[in-house]
Amino acid sequence: MRFSTLLALPALAAAAPVLDLAPTDALPDPTQVHITGVTYGGTGCPQGTVANAISSDKTTMTLIFDAYVASIGPGIAITENRKNCQLNIGLTYPGGFQYSVFSADYRGYGEMDKGVTGTQKSTYYFSGQTAQSSTETSFAGPMDQDYLIHDEAENASVVWSPCGAAGNLNINSQVRLTSTNNKLTGVLTADSVDTKFTQKLYVKWQQCTK
Repeated sequence: MRFSTLLALPALAAAAPVLDLAPTDALPDPTQVHITGVTYGGTGCPQGTVANAISSDKTTMTLIFDAYVASIGPGIAITENRKNCQLNIGLTYPGGFQYSVFSADYRGYGEMDKGVTGTQKSTYYFSGQTAQSSTETSFAGPMDQDYLIHDEAENASVVWSPCGAAGNLNINSQVRLTSTNNKLTGVLTADSVDTKFTQKLYVKWQQCTK
């Protein structure tokens, strides 16, 4: 079972994008936007369980998690009910620009008895800044299906990366399951078709005003 996060900054016309840019008159040169690296840790992504691939143009990164699955039910340890992962993604981009994450798509699979509730939440912030934005999706059993959810972050417009040069994007995500009866069962995040849970981020750019 795998959880996958895809991030591209910005999308190139020659390739099908996994991250779309909001319409704007101010876009940086895509050849000057690069993902420089990623670090991670958490119960959903312990060391050695995350693989990553960076495209040749350094504008797209895919992270594949082998341990990001929450489960609940008889005989399952309570520590399996909630999984989390802290990601730090290093980015470089042209001076005079900054960007914001304003929404996200989540695609995966949930199987839950009636009375079981699942939650997927991600919080986005930039290193050295206190402002945050979040997206959250809840699922209620009975459920046995794939899903594709688009979430808007209400306060994302106030969370902008530092102006110019570099900005580390932090993503603190979690998946958790709760139930009204300890005999109920559930699992969340494993896609039944391609064994991946996909998170697609949408960003918008603006020119720095100061």
